[in-house]
Amino acid sequence: MLYFAYGSNLYSKRLKSRVPSATKVAAVSLPDYELFFDKRGTDGSGKGNIRKTNDSIVYGVIYEINAEEKVTLDRIEGAGYDDVSLQIPVGSELIKVFTYMAKESHTDDSLNPYSWYKNLIIAGAKENNLPEEYINEIQEVEAIKDPEEERAKLELKILE
Repeated sequence: MLYFAYGSNLYSKRLKSRVPSATKVAAVSLPDYELFFDKRGTDGSGKGNIRKTNDSIVYGVIYEINAEEKVTLDRIEGAGYDDVSLQIPVGSELIKVFTYMAKESHTDDSLNPYSWYKNLIIAGAKENNLPEEYINEIQEVEAIKDPEEERAKLELKILE
């Protein structure tokens, strides 16, 4: 199965800790979509979400994963996301992938991501040589401190 990662799963170590079969296929751009941090996480923070918009681009990575592991990824991503199918241009062809988009009932434009979450996305963007301008846009997103310091430390351990 081909999975398009655009949030914290961009970072290969994070994704492989969840679905060990994950293998990078390509870093890609998805035209007419935009990255938001409006998906309400179970921890109360804003998680990554993409929405169809005009004249925007979301960058991410297509990973191949074993079909059996998709159940694990579905569980981790949670009930607030819909599993959607997209066609992403890669070279001269369109590649069919699945990804997750937040259900409208689980979005809130007033949310901010936790700093550790944003750092995982930035690490994944750098690891996959996404455009510097895109990385800078993510860095400019206002992040907040996770009130549970132990969770933040645990989540950041993967960057070591």
